[in-house]
Amino acid sequence: MPVCVACNKPAALPAPPPMEVTVMQITQRDTPVEFEFTAQTQSSREVEIRARVDGFLDRRVYTEGQMVHVGQTLFLMDPKPFEAALQTAKGELAQQQARLGVTKENLARVIPLVAQNAVSQKDLDDARGREKEAEAAVIAAKGQVQVAQLNLSYTTIKSPLKGLSSFARQQDGSYVTASATGWLTSIYQLDPMWVNFSISENEMLGYRDQVNKGRLRFPANNDFEVTLVLADGTVFPSRGRINFANPAFSSETGTFLVRAVFANPDDSLRPGQFVRARVAGAVRVNAILVPQRAVLQGAKSHFVWVVDNNSKAHQRVVETGEWHGDDWFITQGLQAGERIVVDGSLRVVADTPLKIVGAAAPRPVSEPTPGGTAPASGSSNVAAN
Repeated sequence: MPVCVACNKPAALPAPPPMEVTVMQITQRDTPVEFEFTAQTQSSREVEIRARVDGFLDRRVYTEGQMVHVGQTLFLMDPKPFEAALQTAKGELAQQQARLGVTKENLARVIPLVAQNAVSQKDLDDARGREKEAEAAVIAAKGQVQVAQLNLSYTTIKSPLKGLSSFARQQDGSYVTASATGWLTSIYQLDPMWVNFSISENEMLGYRDQVNKGRLRFPANNDFEVTLVLADGTVFPSRGRINFANPAFSSETGTFLVRAVFANPDDSLRPGQFVRARVAGAVRVNAILVPQRAVLQGAKSHFVWVVDNNSKAHQRVVETGEWHGDDWFITQGLQAGERIVVDGSLRVVADTPLKIVGAAAPRPVSEPTPGGTAPASGSSNVAAN
């Protein structure tokens, strides 16, 4: 009996429904960016307080670690030897002034005698010479008095600025010499405060190249604004400005030093603190930003799924830049107007129809966030000009 084979075939499985994804249309826009550095604070004026004369240190008259003011006495040295030296110098001055008076009187007597031919012209010349010598001796003696007065004044050691005092390096009763052991303490000015950070040569050259190609724009006159993030994550209330860029690279580290200045009226910043400096003011011109979740990592490169007019996905290799918050700068591979898959990209199959269920909103350009992989375009901008 004939058998109908076709009648026993199973029914065909229904086609799977299209994969649901959200997409984003690519736009180009100028995007403000911030760049973050590891930085360290430095006193804007650090002064070593040193003894100017040799002698015994009588006592310290300030409290170590406290704020001191301009003209405040810090140390007192034994003044007695210097008082004696001043008295000696004054005595020598008095002797020379007396000698000058005698030579002037002798000259006054010789002049009329020469007119009467009672003494020779040589006697007149000698009298005038002795007067000049006596005048010079008086000038020298006055100088010795001034030196002695200065040395005596140096026994009272005062602060030349307002700042935070350090510990005393010499104890009361120590014999100090100006050349060897004269460093007594240090004073650190806290307002304003400097913040130093560095840029590598490669970073500087890279950002200079982007500026030359028109991809990156710096503010007029390199007027960058700097924000400090402290070790506990709090943001320092004052904003700073870059006020110095070293004209040369360090031969030891190969980095370029940049310095910002901050107002520190309440002295909350102290020298030597490690902070993070965020430099704002740079703008990426016609930048393309896509969410990080839309960019996938292939075997050799990053790629995204580009959606065509038939709602089919095609893989596109892209070149990524640094992070910008939750987004990624795309430097090559995408054009304005194209659509890419954002949510659901891990399940996408090439050339398979997709069901688009929503569109991802672009990030507002008014919210610059620190770059993720490129430290401090702001600093290189200083170096790039």
